[in-house]
Amino acid sequence: MTAVMKGVRVLEVAEHTFVPAASALLADWGAEVIKIEHVERGDAMRGLASTGTSPVSGSVHVLLEHSNRHKKSLALDLTSDEGLDILYRLATTCDIFLTNKLPRVRAKLKIDVEHIRAHNPNIIYARGTGQGERGADADRGSYDFLAFWARAGIAAALMNEGDEQIRFPPAPGFGDSIGAMTIAGGLMGALFHRERTGEATIVDVSLLGAGMWSMGQGIALADQLQRPLGQPPTGRSGNPLVGTYRTGDDRFLVFSCLQAARYWPELCTLVGRPDLVTDPRFVDHAAISANTDAAFDILAEVFAQRTLEQWRETLRDFSGQWAVSQTTLEITTDPQAMDNGYLQDVQTSAGTPFRLVAAPVQYDEQPAPAGRAPDLNEHGDEILQSLGLDWDEILNLKIKGVVA
Repeated sequence: MTAVMKGVRVLEVAEHTFVPAASALLADWGAEVIKIEHVERGDAMRGLASTGTSPVSGSVHVLLEHSNRHKKSLALDLTSDEGLDILYRLATTCDIFLTNKLPRVRAKLKIDVEHIRAHNPNIIYARGTGQGERGADADRGSYDFLAFWARAGIAAALMNEGDEQIRFPPAPGFGDSIGAMTIAGGLMGALFHRERTGEATIVDVSLLGAGMWSMGQGIALADQLQRPLGQPPTGRSGNPLVGTYRTGDDRFLVFSCLQAARYWPELCTLVGRPDLVTDPRFVDHAAISANTDAAFDILAEVFAQRTLEQWRETLRDFSGQWAVSQTTLEITTDPQAMDNGYLQDVQTSAGTPFRLVAAPVQYDEQPAPAGRAPDLNEHGDEILQSLGLDWDEILNLKIKGVVA
């Protein structure tokens, strides 16, 4: 893979997933990322015992690895003058400063835009927040479950009639990881702009904004129609070839053939119901639309007669668009995912093997290799020496508790 971010240096003061996962993507693409961690506990993610829906266990902390691969770690006390001086000295060597600290915390720590740019006027300053930099909620903390999932309208849009509770996001860091892609893209644009104009920009991405963008078409429709977007009352669309069907072994086939009349004859023939091709109820688009419920009922009965694997074979050459609803475990052996390098082999510093999902953008037809996350302060001495500190100075900082 072409390391398109090679030569770019990133300084990160951030925790959890949303912002760290953005610099992890940049690191996968070749950037050098220096992660500043709390001098004692490190990134709060290191001590996470549960995601709220799933326990964090096993010999590898894969959630931490997902958002911190390829980085260098320096555990630093930013509340001390000496620790802050080291941060500022590092900032002079970096292209990007990236943080998810709240405005009041940035001001207290003296790591806001004016503080960092006082030492490097050309640095790109990036902020990842819950609800954005302006407004009454700008200084309120948040998580993807709140700002991205609930507030942006995703959870409500997924509710069915009779549901007593909203659904949780489908995976830990779901909105965080989507927001991180947004930050990474924004930073690459900012680097391009600086290269062309010499101007260093401020980059802002929020979980709320990323969630609204993800729901952008639905929000636009809701605004236009003045009614909230929701699930179809019957769980069915207006097209029998856009929907889900249960197989005989309780799995689901998912179809999204937007041109129903085009694919109807082929599908009916493949599933053993050629009589439906000439059935007056389904002879063209208008007829299919007028008899959607009948078509759904017939196909539901047909698909319930065979197992998932039987249908995989039957539909293998179907020219329409369809997929199997897979679990997060099944996708780890999906041949298409494997052939494209979407899952990467990694080892911890102790040599324990595990796998991570690859960065979603590939350059020159090669997936970015996913490296491991650093141990806490693994690169501390190396980073401090790169600033010109000798061993006696480093040892003195360790004794004072400024660095780990």
